[in-house]
Amino acid sequence: MTDNHLRTAPNTPIFRLVRPFQEFAARETSGGIVLLACTLAALIWANSLWAHSYETFWHTTVTVGAAGQIFTRNLHFWVNDGLMAIFFLVVGLEIKRELLVGELASVRQAALPIAGALGGVMFPAIIYTLMNRAGPGASGWGIPMATDIAFVIGIMALLGSRVPLGLKVFLTALAIVDDIAAVLVIAVFYTSEISLTALGIAGLCLAGLIVMNRLGVRHPLPYGLLGIALWYFVMQSGVHATIAGVVLALTIPSRTELNAGQFLSHSRAILDHFAQTVDREANVLNDESQQVAVDALEDTCEKLQPPMHRIQEALHPWVTFVIMPLFALANAGVNFGSHIAENVASPIALGVAVGLLLGKPLGITLASWLAVKARAASLPDGVNWSQVHAAGWLGGIGFTMSLFIAALALSSETYLLQAKLGIFAGSLLAAVTGSFLMLRANNKAVESEANAGD
Repeated sequence: MTDNHLRTAPNTPIFRLVRPFQEFAARETSGGIVLLACTLAALIWANSLWAHSYETFWHTTVTVGAAGQIFTRNLHFWVNDGLMAIFFLVVGLEIKRELLVGELASVRQAALPIAGALGGVMFPAIIYTLMNRAGPGASGWGIPMATDIAFVIGIMALLGSRVPLGLKVFLTALAIVDDIAAVLVIAVFYTSEISLTALGIAGLCLAGLIVMNRLGVRHPLPYGLLGIALWYFVMQSGVHATIAGVVLALTIPSRTELNAGQFLSHSRAILDHFAQTVDREANVLNDESQQVAVDALEDTCEKLQPPMHRIQEALHPWVTFVIMPLFALANAGVNFGSHIAENVASPIALGVAVGLLLGKPLGITLASWLAVKARAASLPDGVNWSQVHAAGWLGGIGFTMSLFIAALALSSETYLLQAKLGIFAGSLLAAVTGSFLMLRANNKAVESEANAGD
């Protein structure tokens, strides 16, 4: 039986209407396409006749609260500090999964992407620092460190089979390690003054989450409610609120209540019970015995899936098609103005662009090469150094996380504008160059195989 046989495809009007959208959402490139569209929309909006409305809209205040507890912030805050906490929750769940059962689960598997990620983090930061060490943008050294996995996966999907599977796995794992480094940098270096009282209450919230995990609480609602409290007190403590998303992710249960054998025996017994009732004339809607069997089967399936997996699957579409596009719409609106040449030539813009464009491929390639030469790691099957080098260039696409860190690192609107220009230029050139080098490396690999066959 194939996967297609396991999927139902009702031939209803609503299904035919939404099917094209479902197929689009299922493609690996779709998230990158929506993100790119919102980026272009923000740029057009910010440079149009309605440019003033862009800033006005995102500074519109929204009040949330009840029973005398009022919390008022602008839309930009709710996107960057509120919705992005959910983005970091999903990032944290992906990190946890990779550490438990993914490419980071063993030292041997993890060695190459960890080495590449560390090189890809350090070299851009060093390049930026050398170009801005005595300037007003010195605090922005973390901006070119990150890789935007959504865009990278989208490009690899467009390149298709010309990117070896081993290289896709390597670059995805590298981006996960990259995210870990970015989270640590945000928590340690881009944190304002600490309120020990609020931090202590946040610690109590974390302790409550851990206790719930240990007690076997599996429903998402208690974690969500306590997670909101954790977010609030982390924000009040001075640590950036989005860190709460990663911390919450680490407490979500990853265990299943049933193993594979128990699931099979339970589900077979339920289906056998259901089979005994199918000859009855009664409709399933009013057949209590059938309803009991259906509910039991649903409960059994739920027990096989850990809450970590169910929450990640539920949130992933929202992050991909709502949160990240909204973030791009709120942060990518750069008004180029009349001083664009001056801003592009600034040390901040050049430091970010050069860090992404040269620091990333140099750091990823060199660190990976050293790890292999030291026999701490090995290249994935079917992958050569030309392809690793091309992947390093794709790692220079730092859009989402770079914009996020830039907003934390630089308080001046002028300096933030310069950083965004550097992010756009560096990420675009890295994407084009990386794609070209990947195609070239694939062609050479195909030629070498053909010559070896002759």
